[in-house]
Amino acid sequence: MFQWLTNRRRQKLTDIPFPPAWEKTLQENFAQYVQLNDAERAQLRALISVFIREKHWEGCGGLALNDEIRVTVSAQACLLLLGLPHNYYKNVETIIIYPSTVVSPERKPGYFENILEPIEPASPIIGEAFHQGPLILVWDAVLHGGRRPQSGHNVVYHEFAHKLDMLDGAADGTPPLGNRAEYREWVQTCSREYLRIKKEVRQGQKTFLDDYGAVNEAEFFAVATEQFFVRPLLMLKQTPNLYRVMKKFYRQDPASRGQRKSGPV
Repeated sequence: MFQWLTNRRRQKLTDIPFPPAWEKTLQENFAQYVQLNDAERAQLRALISVFIREKHWEGCGGLALNDEIRVTVSAQACLLLLGLPHNYYKNVETIIIYPSTVVSPERKPGYFENILEPIEPASPIIGEAFHQGPLILVWDAVLHGGRRPQSGHNVVYHEFAHKLDMLDGAADGTPPLGNRAEYREWVQTCSREYLRIKKEVRQGQKTFLDDYGAVNEAEFFAVATEQFFVRPLLMLKQTPNLYRVMKKFYRQDPASRGQRKSGPV
């Protein structure tokens, strides 16, 4: 009954005409929007219509939230969902946005916690996804990633990939998959590529994926997701097996979009 009511409410949201101002934001702030075909753009607009209204948005650090910010974030987050069975990122309730790079507060040990290793000092961040908590983004990084995908980085793709990874309860670089065969192929391919990038980073070699992907398996998946969507043709050329499993998971083929001419919608 509850799911039926939820689906009905969501259908009503998608039936509301997409605001012209939101469409303008997509064309100005989301460069990859023009590479989608008509059906994909319609689906993305429907996803945004629900996502933007279901999430709780907070502006921090003096940032005044507006629809431009919400739509720009929502478009990039929802692009990942175009081919996936999903529930609009059910593990994301609150999205906190700062105007520019922030420094996360230094973690303090619990009263009964036995500290075995040094606590990492506070460091600048442009995005962070918590397992059971909010998702943090920095607006100038969001805007840069949306307008300039050729830069090779997209903080929204990265952090929402973490939330997809966490849907099965663990941030381990393996999101929920369909069956054992898919898990087996995923582990074989991603483990091989992850170990390869770790070796290249250790040896000081230049890697196709960002060095941050060598930190752990969860970061590898998030970085691979960035590259799959922003530099798909290069990923297909450099790591075709990794592209294949990412394509099978996301049920999208961004490389074919990358070959389309960009222009006004």
